[in-house]
Amino acid sequence: MKRCVVVILNWNGEEHLRRFLEGTLRCSAEADVAVADNGSTDGSVEYVESNFPMVRLLRFAENYGFAEGYNRAIAELDGYEYVVLLNSDVEVENGWLQPLLAQLDEDDTIAAVGPKILDLNRRDCFEYAGAAGGYIDYLGYPFCRGRLLNCCERDEGQYDDVRELFWVSGAAMCCRRSVFMELGGFCGEFFAHQEEIDLCWRMQLSGYRVVVVPKSRVWHLGGGTLQKSSARKVYFNHRNNLAMLLRCATPVQRVVVCVLRPLLDGAAALSYLLGGDVKAMLAVGRAYRDFFGMHRRLQQQRNAIRQHGVTESKYIYRGSIVLRYLFGRRFFKNLM
Repeated sequence: MKRCVVVILNWNGEEHLRRFLEGTLRCSAEADVAVADNGSTDGSVEYVESNFPMVRLLRFAENYGFAEGYNRAIAELDGYEYVVLLNSDVEVENGWLQPLLAQLDEDDTIAAVGPKILDLNRRDCFEYAGAAGGYIDYLGYPFCRGRLLNCCERDEGQYDDVRELFWVSGAAMCCRRSVFMELGGFCGEFFAHQEEIDLCWRMQLSGYRVVVVPKSRVWHLGGGTLQKSSARKVYFNHRNNLAMLLRCATPVQRVVVCVLRPLLDGAAALSYLLGGDVKAMLAVGRAYRDFFGMHRRLQQQRNAIRQHGVTESKYIYRGSIVLRYLFGRRFFKNLM
């Protein structure tokens, strides 16, 4: 057994496994590879069993989503020092793991590292899901080096420095298994979307650091589970973002969020309606309804999370990227 394992979570993703799994195995000699199947009903399991006997296959009886699916997989993969979460629709290159593992080996205060994530369809451009590492603004909106809202930059080496920041993408994240388990992993209730940002925030509140290592590169297809326009994705992003803020934000930040976020989210819902996307508009309303239904549980979780010595992350942007974007700031270098 090697000290690192690459874990690919799969749900009815036979097409992606056929396209990317062989390359992942070929380029990941430093690690074992496992596929955790979330109750697939296509030919995913049979394909892996027949073609890749060296891959450890974990079978779950149902679809637990990204968050709880990874929680169960990583809990079962005992004995590894490092775990790599890798989406099934990611292409890697030779040598992609070495810089990530070297960074973790160098500093035991670093809990998670991520590579530079590029767009598989536009190979010289950053990809939406993580780009060159991420931040959030004071109202909880995530953004990245190389991606503000829906504007993705061309990669010209402008963000190639190793840097501590707020979050790295769950599409390709390498972390210490011990820290993942210590912090309880992802919040299983999130199901999908923003669970990695929540985890990275909790890592920082526990005194750990999160770092992007752009020398490591991967290419992400994106939209393999939910398309960007999916009403379900709109629901998860709104609900989970509010839940994350309640769990992790300082009292002052929570007050600001309580005042301003309903206005901005209401404007987003109105824009969906005016654009003819009634399902997305209703998804925003359902997200608020279910967030309030989770409030008591989230408050209990908050009390446990915020008992550590660190009260705030220094990598929260003190402003609104939405307003900056509307006033013409479309690139990260112009924002910071």
